[in-house]
Amino acid sequence: MNPDIYFMRIALKEGRKGLGRTSPNPPVGAVVVKDGQIVGKGYHRLAGTPHAEVHALREAGEKARGATIYVTLEPCNHYGKTPPCTQAILKAGIKRVVIGARDPNPKAQGGADFLRVNGLEVTTGILAEECAELCRFFLKTVKERRPWIIAKAAMSLDGRIATRTGDSKWITGEKARRFGHRLRHICDAILVGKNTVLKDDPLLTCRLKGGKNPVRIILDSKLSLPLDRQVFLNKEAQTVVACNNEAPRNKEKELKKLGVIVWRLPVENSQVDLKALLKRAFNQDILSILVEGGAEVHGSFFDQGLVDEIAFFYGPVIIGGKSSPCAIGGDGPALLAQASRLSKFSFKRLGDSLLVRGYLTEPISLLSF
Repeated sequence: MNPDIYFMRIALKEGRKGLGRTSPNPPVGAVVVKDGQIVGKGYHRLAGTPHAEVHALREAGEKARGATIYVTLEPCNHYGKTPPCTQAILKAGIKRVVIGARDPNPKAQGGADFLRVNGLEVTTGILAEECAELCRFFLKTVKERRPWIIAKAAMSLDGRIATRTGDSKWITGEKARRFGHRLRHICDAILVGKNTVLKDDPLLTCRLKGGKNPVRIILDSKLSLPLDRQVFLNKEAQTVVACNNEAPRNKEKELKKLGVIVWRLPVENSQVDLKALLKRAFNQDILSILVEGGAEVHGSFFDQGLVDEIAFFYGPVIIGGKSSPCAIGGDGPALLAQASRLSKFSFKRLGDSLLVRGYLTEPISLLSF
């Protein structure tokens, strides 16, 4: 195997350790290699703390002099909450820098060119697709100024999310549900409609040991939900309710007493304007949203072309029935040519369930401007 590819894969493995923890910064991994041996590894752990390159260089110490550093994302070249990584690389005496994905952020870009001007050998584009995938949430916000959207649903083999009476626990197995909690951990927010809260009374937290709870966003345009729902009473995660400007002010005051944040947003087709919601979320440093439904909420996101990625879990059961709810509602396309089509997808068996993951927005496309 090409050594650059080999060591970049290790840098990617390091970077994945930071998933769910670095927002609004991207997860990044770095590896320092001297004479074919790894002498330092690191990853970005939390926003405002040292970047991956700094951790790897610290571990390498004096062995970094004359070595090669592999970084999944172009080293930053500006002063933010931390000094530029390009300066740390120069100071450490690194001879060669291998970069996976170029940083499209105007504030941070230029690191590769700066290092070249200062006499270092720089190679870019090694496993660029995988590196872009690692930091796809960040890339989406830089390019389009809105969060990355993952549509997640658990359904039967015939696409039903419940029986005609609403029974849905459990269509998929335990391993699939654990993976669903992994998605909650890596995303900044989770979003559901009021009907899901009313019917299921979910917590919408991450139940993995050491996992991070996402911000809970509830679509309730008229603030009609009762105050006894777990998303309002449970304090493990912040809850945001998105409503229209005509929603009752007294209900907003009651929600605020419970610590709930209320976003008053414009209306589109009698519902909260999703594009306005995504803009508000972006302004609150929310880089990714896991949309868990229900069917009409999923349908609205698909109808407006707002979904970037899917995570569909299938259980080994067939429900049937014309009144059993399907995973995606909304209007849908008039023609098959207008249907949402995955550009890249994969299948993974999780116990007795099957996970289909795929992109409607390819992460690599976010590197081009």
